[in-house]
Amino acid sequence: MDINYVLRRAIDSGASDIFIVAGTNLCFKINGNIIRQDDNILKPDDTKSLIEQIYQLKNGINSKTISEVGEDDFSFSLSNLGRFRVNVYYQRGSLAAVLRVVRFELPDYKEYHISDTVMKFANLTKGLVLVTGSAGSGKSTTLACLIDKINKERNDHIITIEDPIEYIHRHKQSIVSQRELYHDTKSYLEALRAALREAPNVILVGEMRDLETIQTVLQAAETGHLVLSTLHTIDASETINRIINVFPSEQQQQIRIQLSMVLQGVISQQLIPTLDNNMRVAFEIMVVNNAIRTQIRENKIHQIPNSIASGKNMGMITMDDSILELYKNGIISKENAILYASNPDILSKKMI
Repeated sequence: MDINYVLRRAIDSGASDIFIVAGTNLCFKINGNIIRQDDNILKPDDTKSLIEQIYQLKNGINSKTISEVGEDDFSFSLSNLGRFRVNVYYQRGSLAAVLRVVRFELPDYKEYHISDTVMKFANLTKGLVLVTGSAGSGKSTTLACLIDKINKERNDHIITIEDPIEYIHRHKQSIVSQRELYHDTKSYLEALRAALREAPNVILVGEMRDLETIQTVLQAAETGHLVLSTLHTIDASETINRIINVFPSEQQQQIRIQLSMVLQGVISQQLIPTLDNNMRVAFEIMVVNNAIRTQIRENKIHQIPNSIASGKNMGMITMDDSILELYKNGIISKENAILYASNPDILSKKMI
């Protein structure tokens, strides 16, 4: 099997990941589903051959790393095809690899049904915008659309800190500096601190993983930068609580005040199976207004869902209302609507 053929086939089929593992078929992840590509079961010699070909595509990579430590992580690019982030590892004594496809072409927000309300966050020049959801829910795609809009329309310096880089941004009206964790920098925190000395207008932090990173993100937003970042939370209320609860109790009131001043919006996402065997993202959108700022500052987070529900004139929508719209439009099943709802009992009554 030729690795170039595999990579081309993955790109053509819209795959996000490629799995090369002995004992199963060559598999691609497409629209969140792992799909076997043929009837041939890969043997250890097959995976070894494919992985050796991968190493040959990138000059300068020392393949001894995998034999010394049992795993290896690197990336490479092929002109007119794409960029690939590779993790090679041993499993049950044989070589295996998972490749993430990093695309040169950027997503069209309309094709991903990202609303105009979400895209308006790209018009901000300062503050903090968070995109939240579980792994694989499309957060990177939403962020890529926002960064691309800024890149097209503004004369800014955009710095992204990602793990891994999933979309390549070419310089348009803006300069875009993309840094990949472990390849271009040691940590989010170090890269973020350095970014503040690199004349940024917009900073994308791939994930706020710890207290120090969150603290630095808040400071960056407070000092006049637009900061975009992510958390693995399911809605706006949980997102705000997660940030505050990272800090010691004696600091939490100060963080509430700081967060109430800098937070501009929270976009929460869930990927839901559709009736035509694809996937669709349901969005909860919170645009921070004066009422929500007061609720954050006064620790009345439980009132935020009501503020989102009453903020439709600002483009706000709760997760359950987004799911209900998908159901009423015949896009998802009743069973999946209830399964993914935050309040299944209330949603089921609205569906009658």
